[in-house]
Formats: sequence, structure tokens, C-alpha cells
Amino acid sequence: MPGIPVVDHIVLFKVRDSTDPSKIDAMIANLRSLISLNLATHLTAGPVLRPRSAAAEGFGFTHLIYCRYRSKADLATYSDHPSHLAVVNDNILPICDDIMAVDWAADVDADVAPLPGSLVRLTLAKPREGITGVEVVRAIDGVRDSFPDSVQVSYGENFSPARAKGYEVGFISVFSGVDKVDEIEGKEEVEKQKEKLRPLLESVIVIDYLVPSPASASDGTASKV
Repeated sequence: MPGIPVVDHIVLFKVRDSTDPSKIDAMIANLRSLISLNLATHLTAGPVLRPRSAAAEGFGFTHLIYCRYRSKADLATYSDHPSHLAVVNDNILPICDDIMAVDWAADVDADVAPLPGSLVRLTLAKPREGITGVEVVRAIDGVRDSFPDSVQVSYGENFSPARAKGYEVGFISVFSGVDKVDEIEGKEEVEKQKEKLRPLLESVIVIDYLVPSPASASDGTASKV
């Protein structure tokens, strides 16, 4: 059965430590409001749950937005939309010390929005010198095949390098809860596939994000990391 073509868009933010919590809440609320543009099939934004790699700890990203589009054209329309640009200029740039963004196209088994309480694990890969993003994507095929069918997966080569800091491949895996990702950690087959991937990579950013409940998405708790 052929996959469903999608485009995934991730932006990571490092919010300045001294920022007033109300401004962080405003940034997250306004990012979430962009779903009303009717361009993304789903959109979630909020605080990072935890860094899961040395590179992730080094960058110190505190928040993210993850959204999915049906096409690159829809993503481009979103990026240029006045409402999106207003959020960037009014709510993001004034309080962020660092921003990183990646985009990739993928074919997925099902285009389903992550449910509240789901754990989204984001992995960004920077290939070693002489290794292409395509080679890394091929190696990820083995990692993906070692995951259970219940895990939603999307990965591909980044097509927006300007803000990606040299990270050429993105990988998203969505688990039904934190306990489900813990069950996979250390599994022999998963680790075997990761070992094949590691020699290809110079650096890996791994970040966990917990999809908020409707209540926490609207009650002003976005700034609580």
C-alpha cells in the first residue's frame, strides 16, 4: 500500500533565560493559533520535555513547534503568511537567543495528529564529511524497521538548509506515551541498527517532546519546562 506524502516542519527555539514567563506563554499560544490558517494538517507547540543527546544539551533548545503539511507549496504559503510573520517578529525573535529549523518530505503509513500525552522524539543528524544525507536516510530504513508498527515514523533529507546548522536529516518517531519509548530503549535489534548508523554521523540532536493536553495548551502553562 503506497504511503501518504507529507512535509514535516520543525523549529527549535532557545528562549532567553531572563524572559518573562508571560512572553513565553504568548509565543506558544500564538504559534498554536497558526493552525487556524488551515494549511497544516496538524500543529503542536510547547516546551521541550528533555534533551536526549550531548548535542541537544549543548544547544539548549527550550521549546519547539512541529507541524505537518500536505505539500511544500502549503509550507511555503504558511511561511510567507502575514500571520506567521507577525508571530515570528512580535513573539519569537524578541525573546530567543537561537533558532533552528528543518523540513523534509516523507511518505507515511497514516497522517494522524499525535494525541495529547504522546511522546514525540525528534532526531536530527549531521553526516560526517564525505557522507551524504541520502546515505543516512537509507541507513535509517533499518532503524525504522526495528520499531513496532504502533510507532508513527517520518524521516527524510532536509530541504531547507539555511537554518539547519548542517543537520541534513530529520527523523520523527511518535509513541503513545513516555513508557512506550522506554520499552524500546536498549532493545537488541534497535541498538544493532543504531550501531550501523553511528559511523555515518558527526553529530546527533535528540529531543523528546510531550504533546500537551487541551487543558495545558490553554491554561497558561506553556512556559513550564
